[in-house]
Amino acid sequence: MRYRTIGDTAVSAVGLGAMPLSIEHRPDEQRAIATIHAALDSGVTLIDTADSYHWHADEAGHNELLIARALALYGGDTSHLLIATKGGRGRPGDGSWTINATPSHLKHAAEASLRRLGGEAIGLYQLHKPDPAVPWADSVGALRELLDAGTVRSAGISNVTTDQIREAHTILGSGLVSVQNQYSPAVRDSEPELQLSTQLGLAFLPWSPLGGISRSSLDGPSGPTGAETAFHRIAAERGVSPQQIALAWLLSRSPAVIPVPGASRPASIRDSAEATELDLTAAERSQLEDALAR
Repeated sequence: MRYRTIGDTAVSAVGLGAMPLSIEHRPDEQRAIATIHAALDSGVTLIDTADSYHWHADEAGHNELLIARALALYGGDTSHLLIATKGGRGRPGDGSWTINATPSHLKHAAEASLRRLGGEAIGLYQLHKPDPAVPWADSVGALRELLDAGTVRSAGISNVTTDQIREAHTILGSGLVSVQNQYSPAVRDSEPELQLSTQLGLAFLPWSPLGGISRSSLDGPSGPTGAETAFHRIAAERGVSPQQIALAWLLSRSPAVIPVPGASRPASIRDSAEATELDLTAAERSQLEDALAR
């Protein structure tokens, strides 16, 4: 396993996105816990969760509680793990997502997340999404208060623009350590946010990092895109999965990048963890960039 940094904390270069373990079509608890244990056995030291990662309306915090149970059952040392959770979104149980990033909600949500996860403080607390009904500075100010109170050790922001990153950085200073936006071979709209995060020394955590690489997309009625074909071709030449090539490509984009691919099976996260040891050649990177540019 190779490592990168979030703030002053070294973490595995690929984390575990735990959302699939708690939302619709989630696995049974035995397989979910086995998936988390497989991540730890593979050297993963970053687990990304949120209080809104649940299915039914009455089970807020399902994913956080699941992670806490899995860690309690794990036979090895877990003191070095960074559990990154989020607040500011909700799920009323009908499949939709709501937003509430008022300062009072964020502070109460962080305190509830800490109770579920245990410990003295949340390692990384992220504002899940800007709330259009709340001034951005007010929401970020709640993170400042949580840092000052010792409820959280570090703060992150998610689904944000470059202007929001700059404003949050001004308010939080060194307390801001990460940005989490959607970024993948299929969705690269956050390139400016990635570049700014790199400049500011912030970790950039792509969510849904494997977009456009699934086998099902290649087998679909529209057929594969040129980029999908390139990722699969290089994977076949290397004898690895296309998902590993996608993660290796993301890691090559910037030293700030730490992908958090989701997994609901032990085999999936084992495969993703192996991508940290995969170095793409200059020729391979050029082939992928050319394919993505078309």
